[in-house]
Amino acid sequence: MKLYELKAISKRLNEFTFISRARRIEDNTIELVFDKNDSYFFNMTRGHSFVYKAPSQRPIQGYNAPFDKLLHSLVSASRLLEVSIPNNDRILRLKLAPKSSYKDKVITLQFEFTGKNTNAILIDDNEVIIEALRHIDADSSFRVIRPGMELLDIPPHEREEETREIDDIDSYLEEKYAQVQAKRLAEMKKQKLSSVDKKIKKLSMLLKKLPDAEKLAEEEKKQKEYGNLILANLYQIKPYDRKLKTYDFEGREITIPLPKNVKVNRMSDHFFNLSKRARSKAKNIHIEKENLESKKAFYENIHYALEQAKEPYELELLVPKRGKSQRKKEKIKEGELFWIEDYKVLVGRNSNENQKLLGIAKANDLWMHIRDIPSSHVIIRTDKQNLPDSVIQAAAKLCVDFSVKNPGDYEVDYTKRKFVKVQEGSNVLYNKYDTIRVTKEGVEIRV
Repeated sequence: MKLYELKAISKRLNEFTFISRARRIEDNTIELVFDKNDSYFFNMTRGHSFVYKAPSQRPIQGYNAPFDKLLHSLVSASRLLEVSIPNNDRILRLKLAPKSSYKDKVITLQFEFTGKNTNAILIDDNEVIIEALRHIDADSSFRVIRPGMELLDIPPHEREEETREIDDIDSYLEEKYAQVQAKRLAEMKKQKLSSVDKKIKKLSMLLKKLPDAEKLAEEEKKQKEYGNLILANLYQIKPYDRKLKTYDFEGREITIPLPKNVKVNRMSDHFFNLSKRARSKAKNIHIEKENLESKKAFYENIHYALEQAKEPYELELLVPKRGKSQRKKEKIKEGELFWIEDYKVLVGRNSNENQKLLGIAKANDLWMHIRDIPSSHVIIRTDKQNLPDSVIQAAAKLCVDFSVKNPGDYEVDYTKRKFVKVQEGSNVLYNKYDTIRVTKEGVEIRV
């Protein structure tokens, strides 16, 4: 951030009277909503911090660290007393009166746009740290950032900075948001498309490696014949023999390679088992092929949805980055696992997985699928009576994105799992349901 930018931002924010909402929407980004209508975002990424203005955004995940709880309790619904830039440095201080104070309590939310020490800090009226986005220990800096510690001033740093007047800071910050968003969207899209491409390529290779059903049938016949010939010529085989030269049942000369470490009287069983294995593979090869093809189609739908995505939120929803440590360890055997605002969402990639998800879902979990067409089944794990609309909307979009490629309007029905009756496989009957309409432009709820 440039100092002249911060000065223009400070001047603009001083025109507001209160902060209606304060929350973290990404790991390093804080949203402040001024006077109910104007959202400003403070991206506090080390070395790349900046401020932008945009419509209010829903968080990709919920944040419940001590800093987030205090940010909500102290800053949300607080009166804005003053915005300043102390010591003419790249620091923005918001002096606030929290709504919860029973007397004239004053706190400060300080944004420090200072390179590697970039931070957001809550401070009391005695300059003692209440909490911070990032804690800094004594072994990292002389300036310790910990709750209960006095906040020391940043040492003065002589620098030559350009000066410039910004006539319309809101337009300036909105334009900055558009530029940053476009660059970020392109980078994220490239990364996530690459990740999905790898999965599609892997499934394509597995499909190519699937044995041919006709060849398996020939293998079954051959191994069965070997087993019968071994039985017929058992008396000729010595324990140390590695092959058997004989004639088949049609009088043709044949050489059978003999297995190592198998007793002579068990050799016929060895070949009969190979024959059974080939028959079993031939019988089930179409099931495995259908399973791989459905998974490949699933990821191809994700690929298409990623190409059409217009916001980082959509990209993160479709292909989430590895989240918290407990989520890294958590996997499911059938389907895909997603997290939407801390709600666990399970998506079936084919009919078999849809059936498995129906089996493991609890009575009060929310179930959804696209009406009148084959689609992924989606399960939202919850014990709560009411789910946030944003979670239902996001899950419905996942259901459509993962099931169909063609743009258009789709109706997604949803109800509690206990109102879904399984007929055969993943075919179901259900009642007491609501419908959400999903389009490429957005969603609307129709009850």
